[in-house]
Amino acid sequence: MAGEIDEAIERADRESFTREPPKTLKGQIGYLIRQLGSAKAVAQEIGVTADSVNRYRRGARKHARADVAAKIDDAVRQRWQPQVRKRRQRLAAATGGITVETRARFGYTAPIGTTDDGRFRRLTVHLPPAYAQRLFDARDAGTGDQEMRGIIAEGFNLDHSTGLLTV
Repeated sequence: MAGEIDEAIERADRESFTREPPKTLKGQIGYLIRQLGSAKAVAQEIGVTADSVNRYRRGARKHARADVAAKIDDAVRQRWQPQVRKRRQRLAAATGGITVETRARFGYTAPIGTTDDGRFRRLTVHLPPAYAQRLFDARDAGTGDQEMRGIIAEGFNLDHSTGLLTV
């Protein structure tokens, strides 16, 4: 199961698409068959029979169940425009860096309920290209969410053990 950071990178990748993926069920199935090589492989990927996949491809079935349609859409989007994704990641890792948004607790040590008590605030920080490259490398290596959080914390100049921002 993908972690939060992996899913966030995937969402960012999808924003970089230059063309929309196929919208019709027939178009999506046709694309998946071209990518995976056979109806049987597509069927295994989305959890239906090869006969169902062939019915979708021929247009004999115009609509899939909601859960199957979601799996099909996700499978198409995961494979859509891989060169565009790679180009965007190379650019971020070489020159641009990435912007990370998170929530962090800021405040002073004070009694609970006072105005100085810490509160969660939204924090948006631009990480340099070196951290973007490390993050993409960690993702490609299958590193867990916790390790990727450590890379981001380093980029934020956070003390990883305490979670405190050092300025």
